[in-house]
Amino acid sequence: MATVDAVFKALADPTRRLLLDRLREQNGQTLNELCARLEMARQSVTQHLDVLRAANLVAVVRRGRERVHYLNPGPIHEIEQRWIASFDRPRLLALSAIKSQAEEQALSTIPNYVYVTYIRASAEQVWQALTDADLTARYWGHANISDWQPGSTWEHRRVDGTDKVDVVGKVLETAPPTRLVVTFEDSLEARDPSVVTFLVEPHEDIVRLTVTHENLPNHEMLAGISRGWPAVLANLKSLLETGDVLPQAPWEMSDAHA
Repeated sequence: MATVDAVFKALADPTRRLLLDRLREQNGQTLNELCARLEMARQSVTQHLDVLRAANLVAVVRRGRERVHYLNPGPIHEIEQRWIASFDRPRLLALSAIKSQAEEQALSTIPNYVYVTYIRASAEQVWQALTDADLTARYWGHANISDWQPGSTWEHRRVDGTDKVDVVGKVLETAPPTRLVVTFEDSLEARDPSVVTFLVEPHEDIVRLTVTHENLPNHEMLAGISRGWPAVLANLKSLLETGDVLPQAPWEMSDAHA
């Protein structure tokens, strides 16, 4: 599990910051794609990526024989939460919104979103937390309902008494307890659905949970899930490690400081 010291050490090197900038501009690149934009030996780029991965700033997802690198915002988000005071957030968010709007006007593609977290639990426990309706209701405020077989549908149903379904989709792949792939449809608009992949990798007493959200339709959805996934997964981590969710719903914190 990456420490704050490892994160700051990784960020101290200008080449590693450049690699993160390259992934911010175009997330999901192979080693060859990253090397093509840097005047550096392939071995040196690999070494820098290993440091970034050890600090949990870069996540690697296998696509066939290739390894695709994604920027993982988790550690930077945790640093922001620790050192930016609540009274600073409205001003900083306003400045960020202006900058983001200018950048979005220059972008023609929507990057995939990848988030990595480490949980002290077994792969079977994480799988159950992802697929059990009662458990998802506890840490998400929605019950994820399905038989989780390939081709089956799934529903993301509120548990506030309304039974409203906010997200629907189809199960594309299921390989308990390590891999689940579903479509994610949160709109009535006619468009190709986005796709969410949950990858559970066990190692001794912990697992690495990687959530990849692909085929996003617009930057508005990217911004929404960039706030939503860290909050939901923090609640999931708390539930599995302590037996209870966080004292307050973490997704409400963003709204309170907006």
